[in-house]
Amino acid sequence: MRAEPQAAAYRADVPILSMAPWLADPVVPAGFPQTTLRFRNSRWQGAVGLEGLSDADWVRHFARFEPLPGNLPQPLALRYHGHQFRVYNPDLGDGRGFLFAQLRDGAGRLLDLGTKGSGQTPWSRSADGRLTLKGAVREILATEMLEALGVNTSKTFSVIETGEELFRQDEPSPARGAVMVRLSHGHIRIGTFQRLAYLEEREHMAALIDYCLAQFPGDAPPAEAPVRDEPAVILLHQVVERLAGLAAQWAVAGFVHGVLNTDNMNISGESFDYGPWRWLPRWDPAFTAAYFDQNGLYAFGRQAEALHWNCGQLAVALRTLVEAEPLIAALERFGPLYQQALARQFVWRLGLRSRGFDSDAALVAAAERAMAESGESPDLFFHRHHHGRALDGVLAEAAAAYEPEGAAGGIWDEDAPPSLLIEHVEAIWSDIAGRDDWTGLDATVANIRRLGAALGPPPRLPNPDHGG
Repeated sequence: MRAEPQAAAYRADVPILSMAPWLADPVVPAGFPQTTLRFRNSRWQGAVGLEGLSDADWVRHFARFEPLPGNLPQPLALRYHGHQFRVYNPDLGDGRGFLFAQLRDGAGRLLDLGTKGSGQTPWSRSADGRLTLKGAVREILATEMLEALGVNTSKTFSVIETGEELFRQDEPSPARGAVMVRLSHGHIRIGTFQRLAYLEEREHMAALIDYCLAQFPGDAPPAEAPVRDEPAVILLHQVVERLAGLAAQWAVAGFVHGVLNTDNMNISGESFDYGPWRWLPRWDPAFTAAYFDQNGLYAFGRQAEALHWNCGQLAVALRTLVEAEPLIAALERFGPLYQQALARQFVWRLGLRSRGFDSDAALVAAAERAMAESGESPDLFFHRHHHGRALDGVLAEAAAAYEPEGAAGGIWDEDAPPSLLIEHVEAIWSDIAGRDDWTGLDATVANIRRLGAALGPPPRLPNPDHGG
């Protein structure tokens, strides 16, 4: 069974202030006509020492954005560039969010509280800086399910309805407004490095690398890696490990992020920023989440390729400081790392004990074929076959020597698992939009957390700093 996040005392720490003059812009939060608390994360509020806040104090900090004690005196909108659908854009930055606070958990890990829908910033361009309530509800659901399925993800920490009416082209309008706070292991993106390379800010690039190595520690490069003691090379090896692992986690979750631009890639390897996401209705490598991804660039079966390409853009930025050869060596590790992580994660979700890469990879291949032939969703497939149940044919042969891992019974004896297929998500939203009925959301979150507890801790990625 997966352990709950451990309670810790509140501990403010703001190392990003040393870089703020060239990394971010101070901003003033939007004022909202109403503040109705809709969600506070009962699992994670204690991990950063904030479970003792009253609802009134919660709203003061996470809708009015009064600073937390000893924390950032003013929110910071971070600056970055990025490739958006492979087209470079130098006019990016936090356009409807900001970094609100930094704190440590009980293990000393640095965590950020960042916003979405908190108002305009210098990087908003023509947008209003707001978030719809439906978008916030979708982010609650995405982060809860991804966490349950063993994906290294940001956590939706708070959602507060703002009483505003917003107009959107992709939602029925007027839409209800909300402001969201997410808990993340950092907000430094590949696009942050791209901006510094674009501006030829070598000293700032070196300082940012040092910050990332200190705040998001990971493994040293392999012994045979060239120039393995160079900070930029160390960082790229770590990011390659993390993003290869993340791509594998998404694949086994049957999850399609939708928008894998370099400004959406966190250096810590944590998945975040959920817009047009989908869970697979069936095992289909060509399935896309975003209606505007007409060429399938970020289709389900191309997500690993997209993350590898993004790592390549980080390598291009790091060429500001180091030669190409050691960076290319780091990039060449992505494919094998992805395959290893995929095998580990797949066997874990089936509730079986790993028998090593070769055996696990053969089981994955057989399971993927069986899933595609069955036409059922990955959620249902993994549920029906958990602990090696109800197997036949080639899949039964591939799994014959495997032993079950983890407890039986409970959720595994139920007819179906929690699901976030689009029709289920729309039904939850319909209850909220039509009757202001939040019971469906609450029940779904509770059931998803049951699933996470039953699955237990996911396999560790090569990065020892990987957290649940």
